[in-house]
Amino acid sequence: MTGLRATGLEFAYGSRPILKGVGFAQLQPGKLTALIGPNASGKSTLFRVIAGLLKNTAGDVHLGDMNLASLPARKRLQQVCFMPQFFTANAALTVFDVVMMAQKQLHGWKVSSEDIEAVAKALHHGGIGHLSEAYVSELSGGQSQMVSVVQALVRKSDVYLFDEPTSALDLRHQLDVLGRIRATIAARQATGIFALHDLNLAARFADHLILLGEGRILAEGPPAQVLRSDAIARTYGVEIEITEGPREDLLVHAY
Repeated sequence: MTGLRATGLEFAYGSRPILKGVGFAQLQPGKLTALIGPNASGKSTLFRVIAGLLKNTAGDVHLGDMNLASLPARKRLQQVCFMPQFFTANAALTVFDVVMMAQKQLHGWKVSSEDIEAVAKALHHGGIGHLSEAYVSELSGGQSQMVSVVQALVRKSDVYLFDEPTSALDLRHQLDVLGRIRATIAARQATGIFALHDLNLAARFADHLILLGEGRILAEGPPAQVLRSDAIARTYGVEIEITEGPREDLLVHAY
């Protein structure tokens, strides 16, 4: 599968522009991209435009040679899986139920033994098998977020968008979830993008960084290149120092 690219994307809420000519080079399948930037920089809006949940006023999103805007809504949902930042469910559904709904969302609602096995395996691999029979309305914020990640990964898509997938998680679960996302993207040779505020996690898990600020892409490239750019300090309004950790990974220090 060829990768995702965008050109000249624009979007506004009324008279307030949010995306201002956003474009990025074709992302490599099997690689993970981190979308970074301060609050209100347009990250969530960009994800919703790519997923087709918001209609851009200009520009295009392509998956290989295919313009995603040309696809019917159902087909676009098959191609692009979007995990929003907040997961809420007040219905009387168990964790198993909501993951099964994700499994069957685009393929009819008749449940087979293969579906049951796939959901059970997804819950186990996601580290939440013990929550299978728990009601989603009773979960903690971190548990809900882990369920949302499993819901996304149980689907077989070409593009995965994760909006702050670790915001409610403790450190161990942050590392586990991002490692699981990275492994799944590589195994499926899909295109994966996750939005994060933690630059150290972005540097550790992403192959590619896109820096978004005030609705524009300010830098793009390998983590070592983007994190050492002057654009990081300007965008975040802090002094940045980059060092190498004991595993030859990049460590970001902000002052």
